[in-house]
Amino acid sequence: MSTNLGVFPKNARINEKGHLEIAGIDAVDLVREFGTPLFVYDEEHLRDNCRRYVRAFTSHGVEHAVAYASKAFMTIAMAQLAYQEGLWLDVSTGGELYTALAAGVPGERLLFHGNNKSLEELELALDNRVGLIVVDNFNEVEMLDALMKRRGGKQRVLIRVTPGIIPSTHSYIQTGQVDTKFGFGLTTGLAMEAAIEVLNRETLALEGFHIHIGSQIFALNSFERAVEVICGFVADVRSRTGYVPAILDLGGGLGVAYRRDDTPATIEEFVDVLISSLKRECESRNLSLPFVIIEPGRSVVANACVTLYTVGAVKEIPGVRTYISVDGGMSDNLRPMLYGAVYEAALANRMTDSPDLTVTIAGKHCESGDILARDVWLPSPRPGDILVMPVTGAYGYAMANNYNRQPRAAVVFAAEGRARLVVRRETYEDIVRLDLPLA
Repeated sequence: MSTNLGVFPKNARINEKGHLEIAGIDAVDLVREFGTPLFVYDEEHLRDNCRRYVRAFTSHGVEHAVAYASKAFMTIAMAQLAYQEGLWLDVSTGGELYTALAAGVPGERLLFHGNNKSLEELELALDNRVGLIVVDNFNEVEMLDALMKRRGGKQRVLIRVTPGIIPSTHSYIQTGQVDTKFGFGLTTGLAMEAAIEVLNRETLALEGFHIHIGSQIFALNSFERAVEVICGFVADVRSRTGYVPAILDLGGGLGVAYRRDDTPATIEEFVDVLISSLKRECESRNLSLPFVIIEPGRSVVANACVTLYTVGAVKEIPGVRTYISVDGGMSDNLRPMLYGAVYEAALANRMTDSPDLTVTIAGKHCESGDILARDVWLPSPRPGDILVMPVTGAYGYAMANNYNRQPRAAVVFAAEGRARLVVRRETYEDIVRLDLPLA
């Protein structure tokens, strides 16, 4: 039956029973085997997105690395998948770094980010020979310098430059403006000061610069402007110090469609804008074309996943609204509460039923703000129905929490009619495992 499911994963369809299928597996069967809430990733969709990024860069004939921004969704299985598809990994905490190493990703294929790396995290990175550390502040420069003096040798680093660009996206996921906790400001002169400081350190090998202007960005001209600004900075550094970077890391930020009427650029269009802009700017400033790194996260994983819930209470407030409550909420998708993210929804066990009721989808947590979606048009829901929300692959499981002591959801990868459990569901025993009694 129908395969025109808009923002659902590429291998989603409605089967002959009127149920949602993901990669040949009926959602009803998935729920029966794994329970709810449940994150279901279309593995082929994940791999295809990785391959599209690699192909897009290869077609431009530039030396490059695609580094998966693991903050979007990080598990051992996801790290292995990205590495299998030829990607590096961008990690930003000791936990993400440890997960990548546990997945078998070699240190040289890792970029270590973070605006407040601890001494222990830096030691973990150095112990495992992380390829590039993206330095974010002067305190970090001092810590790295001290560590390397004791160890000997040089650590390869990039400097995170804040370009002073405000893209059109939610303020919580803007990162390139002047007033930000990330990086060294270009317009304030701190980026130049950092470049000179690192160049003067015998323990650090400055490989280049990094920029990242934000997340969920649709307007590609924001990326063009970022490339223009960083290349101007490179020219200024060359003029002042004679140094020319071997690497430019252009960050990530490509938006995805959360609703059918969203119109983000494609992966190929995004890469084309970045590389065309970079070639143009380098030529105009007489700069050699550097090794290019890009850090996609959301655009790799978001649309490849759905979350399945079981409908519980259905509560009509006459003349106001109808609430349907599900067995998850802000513990498995914090984005609607954090910055007003908007999602579509459907009933996975009744995909062919005609919508006849506008509902608000509520979570089970003790907060009035625990609302996953408002004013959604559905067939009149009944307790026991399976509600599905697509495009939950980025920052869903990654931001999952145990509010109200809710166990975190399970995660499966679906491919060719087979579902693999890649994260088991937490139990109540897991919830109390780290607790200590008074006596």
